[in-house]
Amino acid sequence: MVLNVFDIKHESSDGKARTGTLHLPHGDVQTPVFMPVGTNATVKALTKDDLDEIGFEIILANTYHLYLRPGSDIIEEAGGLHGFSGWKKNFLTDSGGFQVWSLSKLRKITEEGAYFASNIDGSRHMFTPEKVVDVQAQFNSDIQMQLDVCTGWGIDKKEAVHALDITENWLKRAKEEWLKKQDEGYKGLLLPIVQGNFFEDLRKRSADFVVSMDLPAIAIGGLSVGEPAEEFASMLDYTVTHLPKEKAKYVMGIGTPDYILDAVHSGIDMFDCVLPTRNARNGSYFTHDGNLSIKQERFIHDFGPVDKECNCKVCRNYSRSYLRHLFKEQEILSCMLASYHNLYFLHNMMKEIRNAIEENRFEEYRTEFLKRYHAGNIK
Repeated sequence: MVLNVFDIKHESSDGKARTGTLHLPHGDVQTPVFMPVGTNATVKALTKDDLDEIGFEIILANTYHLYLRPGSDIIEEAGGLHGFSGWKKNFLTDSGGFQVWSLSKLRKITEEGAYFASNIDGSRHMFTPEKVVDVQAQFNSDIQMQLDVCTGWGIDKKEAVHALDITENWLKRAKEEWLKKQDEGYKGLLLPIVQGNFFEDLRKRSADFVVSMDLPAIAIGGLSVGEPAEEFASMLDYTVTHLPKEKAKYVMGIGTPDYILDAVHSGIDMFDCVLPTRNARNGSYFTHDGNLSIKQERFIHDFGPVDKECNCKVCRNYSRSYLRHLFKEQEILSCMLASYHNLYFLHNMMKEIRNAIEENRFEEYRTEFLKRYHAGNIK
């Protein structure tokens, strides 16, 4: 069909991991890539200059929340998300389907679309696959996601089949609308989503259908929804075997080092999660020796950095003692510094991963990183 947007740069000789370049309207993105989540067109506690300083090339924003407030018309009037926020690099926007599923107690899924009540004021709305494409085009999203039906861990197969039937129908309709927007000059990509819950035959069916739609890249949904870690890894591996190697692949909602390394091992190129910044606001810092909870009393007299091997400005300039003080006093600066460090840590880890892949030692890097990370021996 359309658009050769992904070039594979190097495939590791010791597995499925690979590096590549994703060509998007607001600049190239080096993969594998972690995308910070900026739900309301802002990554919480960080400025766009912070994100640029760290080196991010793409961030995620949320269609559900931005549609409800400030509204897609206002964002379009401002020049899309880039004009509205001032972030001049790439935006990926999700479809809002997960928020309809998780936030709205008053929701109804039909063949036509998803009816839901706003989590802000209870007002009633409807997302159709066409409307979600249109809204994301108003945002001028560099990558937009199809509307899909989210399902949780542990549902029965009948429910999973019904959700997949609707998701496939919605993808057909979304693609038709997206092609119209392309004809009107919209440059962003539409990504389909592989669903099927945790049933292998449904996963294969969904993967085959998504491949037949011939869109520029592919997302894998319905994982990291409460299942055991081993189920996540095995179903991800299984799903990837039914997808074409040449297309970029995106798994939604993973943002810890172990899950990221599992995904890269399976050949995944893109991932996002709120966890690094959410954990930061709760005083939890990523380190090479596991997660560090800054609130602990043992850090009162500790004037060393959070992670002596990290070169971020937080580790260079602030001590554990001071960061603990900020957290205990509920200073806004605590959230800012912890969020900066956690995102810097993951971004730097992604650079190390890309280097390891290109040097054909990714599995060695993964094993050594996780052995130390899980030991949690923070000194």
